[in-house]
Amino acid sequence: MKIVTIVGARPQFVKCAPLSRELRKEHTEILVHTGQHYDPVMSDVFFSELEIPEPDYHLGVGSGMHGKQTGEILARIEEVLRKEKPDTVILFGDTNSTLAGALAAVKMHIPVAHVEAGLRSFDRTMPEEINRIVTDHISNFLFCPTATSVENLANEGITKGVYLTGDVMVDALEYNKGIAEKKSRVLEMFGLSRRGYLVVTVHRPANTDNRENLESIIAAFGESGLPVLFPVHPRTKKMMKEYGLWGHLPENVNATEPLGYLDMLQAMANSLKILTDSGGMQKEAYLLGVPCITLRDTTEWVETVKDGWNVLVGADKEMIVEMIRTFSPENKRSMIFGEVGASGRIADIITDFRIEGP
Repeated sequence: MKIVTIVGARPQFVKCAPLSRELRKEHTEILVHTGQHYDPVMSDVFFSELEIPEPDYHLGVGSGMHGKQTGEILARIEEVLRKEKPDTVILFGDTNSTLAGALAAVKMHIPVAHVEAGLRSFDRTMPEEINRIVTDHISNFLFCPTATSVENLANEGITKGVYLTGDVMVDALEYNKGIAEKKSRVLEMFGLSRRGYLVVTVHRPANTDNRENLESIIAAFGESGLPVLFPVHPRTKKMMKEYGLWGHLPENVNATEPLGYLDMLQAMANSLKILTDSGGMQKEAYLLGVPCITLRDTTEWVETVKDGWNVLVGADKEMIVEMIRTFSPENKRSMIFGEVGASGRIADIITDFRIEGP
C-alpha cells in the first residue's frame, strides 16, 4: 500500500516518528513536509534527532494568515497527491497542514486517516478547534487517543471508522526518554538542578497577540521565585520585541532559542512544573509525571485536568503565581492515554481495513 503522510509543525514530527517506523515495515510511505514550521530549530533538528526519514516533498509554504497559508498548503498537496496517487493519506493533530491535507485528499476521493481524532476544547475562537472538527467530519479512519475523544465524536454523530488506539505520544516518549537522558546536557548548559526550575512556553495568539496577557504571564514568571527556562517560539519573540519586552525580562527568566526535542524532553522531565499554552506539552507533562499549569482558559486534554495533574489559569498573573507556589497533584496518574503500542495498532488497522468505494 502507498501511504502519504503529511506533517508541518514540530508536534507532528514527534508523533510521526513512531508511526513511520511501523508503517514502513509493510508499506511504502511518502513523507510530505508542508513547511508550516520552517525555522531550522523548529523543523530540521527534529528530523535528525527523531530519526525521521528525509521528506520526499518539502512544500516550503512558510508562515502567513490562516486562509492564505491553508490555501497554499492545499494547492501544493493536491499536486503531490495527483502525482503519487496514494491509497491513504495520514494526518496528525489540528494544524492548518492537517486541515489542508484532509481537504485535498477528500476532494480526490482518497481515504483520510486522522491521528489524534476527537479532541475538543469547545472553544471555537481557536483556529485549531475548527481544524479538528472539519478534519474529523471528513476522515475515514479516526484514531482516538482517549475514551473522551471517542465520546466527543459520538456526540457529533461520528461512529463509523472510529478506533480507540491510545496515543502515539506514549510511544514517542517511551522510545526517546532514555536517549534524551544519555545525550542531552541541557541541565548543565543552563545551570539547572533537578526539580529546581520551571519550563515555560508561550505561543498561542490569545497570549502572544495580546500585550496585556503576555506582560501578565511574563511578570508571573518573574515572581515565581524559581529559575525559569523559557524556549521562545520565533513568533513569540517577534511580538515581545514589538511590545518592548525583549531584553527587559526578569532576571530569573532565561529566554533561549527553541530547544531540540531531546533537550526539551530532558528539560521537561526534570522540571518542578511546566507552564504552557501548548496542547502537546500538557499531555507530555502528564506522561512524564510533571504538574502542568496551562496558560489558557480551555483545553482539549480535559482528562489531565480531571485527573488533577493540570490546572487552567489563563493569563491571570496572581493565579499563575499562586499555582506555581501551591499546585501539587494528589491523585495517581492513570492510563488515560493508553499503553505503549498505539503506532503499531494504527498501522495494523490501516493494513487490515479496506474502505469500499470513495
